[in-house]
Amino acid sequence: MVSARSTFTSLLTSASLLVGLFAPAALADSAINPSFPYGSSKIRGVNVGGWLVLEPWITPSLFDATNNKAIIDEWTFTQLQDYNTAKAALTQHWNTWITKADFAAIAAAGLNHVRIPIGYWAFDVGPGEPYISGQLPYLQQAVGWARSSGLKVIVDLHGAPGSQNGYDNSGHLVAYPQWQANSTNIARTNAIVKTLASLFVNDLDVVTAIEPLNEPAGYYGSDILTPLKQFYYDSYGNIRYPYGSSKQSNYVSLIHDAFQPLSYWKGFQLPPNWQGVMFDTHIYQMFVQDQVSRTNEQHIQAACAMGDDLASFDLWVVVGEWTPAQTDCAVSLNGRGKGARYDGTLPGSTAVGSCAGLTGSGAGFSSDYKTFLRQYWEAQTITYERNGGWLQWAWKAENADEWSYQAGLKYGWIPQNPTDRKYPNICG
Repeated sequence: MVSARSTFTSLLTSASLLVGLFAPAALADSAINPSFPYGSSKIRGVNVGGWLVLEPWITPSLFDATNNKAIIDEWTFTQLQDYNTAKAALTQHWNTWITKADFAAIAAAGLNHVRIPIGYWAFDVGPGEPYISGQLPYLQQAVGWARSSGLKVIVDLHGAPGSQNGYDNSGHLVAYPQWQANSTNIARTNAIVKTLASLFVNDLDVVTAIEPLNEPAGYYGSDILTPLKQFYYDSYGNIRYPYGSSKQSNYVSLIHDAFQPLSYWKGFQLPPNWQGVMFDTHIYQMFVQDQVSRTNEQHIQAACAMGDDLASFDLWVVVGEWTPAQTDCAVSLNGRGKGARYDGTLPGSTAVGSCAGLTGSGAGFSSDYKTFLRQYWEAQTITYERNGGWLQWAWKAENADEWSYQAGLKYGWIPQNPTDRKYPNICG
């Protein structure tokens, strides 16, 4: 869920994670799901991106098959095609992109969590909205796969009515988010979160966390942040109290930092008044010019430098999206038909170098590049495990192996056991 990202989605050096094996009191009080020892064990997982919410850069073949360059997101995928054609393509994709075998492979790789993005249109398609629903049975099936594989699931509402960020990964690429523009959008979102919590209330041994809204565009200021805070309060009630009574659930309420420094959220929803709350922060180093221009060593140094800052927050944090990729070279990463900052093909960018050999199939990556990917992967996982852990984006991609956990395992820059380190002292 990184394509068509605004420059504001840059690496935020104000994330937070805690030091070593020590957990702060707030974490010990708030992470109370007995199905996973949050606070003493690290989240190590992946996102199954591009499955139940389309992204052009993850599965470009789906979009290329339309022969229509105006199809740039899931909204236009369903709006600008014949319904039956679009539905057949989506159904084929849902049936094949992620399967039970993928969940088994994720578990075999030593991972313990899967974050599953899903859009609001799986639950509620309103008048004038072209979306095609049908995703929900696949989410339910995936929870069964996770149970049989011993994995925990974070269900992530990736796209909300009106779009909470304007990105194509919200389902609808728009110039300015409209989620907050009217109370109906927010009410619909609240209803969907409530439905999600009720849906899996008997699966708390597997579905341990619900993320009520992915990447709301808090960088637009109070226009987003004011209604967002109220939404987070409402979501807490919907997630933590899904039984229609005063009985609390064991769900963790996972809330995104809205691209704000975690210091902005200091003191928000702390125990003892709030239980089972944790933050999600997303860290990328390629969506603004000065970051994509860093040398490989500077990328590693920047990742390591987050450690102390990440350790100072008063609640638990998971880095819910990140990647060993250091460039935006993946085709359509910045939006379908758009170029890259790295090679200067994105309008307004300044070329850093050639994208040749930095994206596509890992079979063509040089040994030096694969060594860097391993070092960068380790620097990030070491740093993020100073608090709650991490979920890499993403498990697989059709033609961007530098982003793919599956490809990293195949070609060797990701270890078969995520605790195996070639460079245990890379961050000093």
